[in-house]
Amino acid sequence: MPTYVMLSRLSPEGVKTVKNNPDRVKEVNAEVEQLGARVLAQYALLGAYDFITVLDAPDERTVARISVELGSRGTASYETLTTIPVDEFISSLKG
Repeated sequence: MPTYVMLSRLSPEGVKTVKNNPDRVKEVNAEVEQLGARVLAQYALLGAYDFITVLDAPDERTVARISVELGSRGTASYETLTTIPVDEFISSLKG
């Protein structure tokens, strides 16, 4: 399954939600899994983004659906990146 990286920024409402209910982060991860992806790893960040989540998903459409579903709630915004394993990347350069 392809691997994706999702970067998240909490809105002011999202910050309040997480402050009042820190377990909400894990609840959202369970929802992501119900939408068809598997959370491989997640880290809270200091800087421009609040969280980085590494996902396995069957395809880009699944990840797009997850991003739109979560983003429609207004508690966070998302940027999702497709990953390429380094060995595959190197092979693609060698032609």
